[in-house]
Amino acid sequence: MSNTTTNERSRRYLNPYLGGVLLGLVLLASNFISGRGLGASGAVKSVVATTIEAVDKDAVNTMPFMAEYAESHSGSPMRSWLVFEMLGVLVGGFLSGAIAGRLKLKVEHSPKITSKRRLIFALAGGTLFGLGSQLGRGCTSGSALSGMAVLSLGGFVTMMAIFGTAFALAYFFRRNWI
Repeated sequence: MSNTTTNERSRRYLNPYLGGVLLGLVLLASNFISGRGLGASGAVKSVVATTIEAVDKDAVNTMPFMAEYAESHSGSPMRSWLVFEMLGVLVGGFLSGAIAGRLKLKVEHSPKITSKRRLIFALAGGTLFGLGSQLGRGCTSGSALSGMAVLSLGGFVTMMAIFGTAFALAYFFRRNWI
């Protein structure tokens, strides 16, 4: 790799170590200000509860978890700060990509597979991860990062399970990206 490419790349992406420190500071601020950590699955639950309530007000009451979740936020689940956090992540990612010139509508994949196959694997992986986050009562941010930040054994176990599973399955799926 040439120096020009390396310098060009370093201007376009944040140093990962700096990004990790900044994420840790945001997590610390979240715990200090709101009394709880970060997590994307809470925002998704707010959107799902609001959608169910909009389609059929009585349906949300037939699902104990959704009813509890809908009632736990004053007035509307969409008023949860996690919804605004996720909106900020989406808008921030979009703006960051636009400013750095990385905002392109394309599917990145290995030359060995098609864009369609890449999208199918991405959808399947996202769906499995979403289901897993519900079974585990939180996403990686909520369970692992926030759990580890407060020195919870469950947070450390979750992080080891996430990375252990990723390492174990990487061999079988690597041909889709390399």
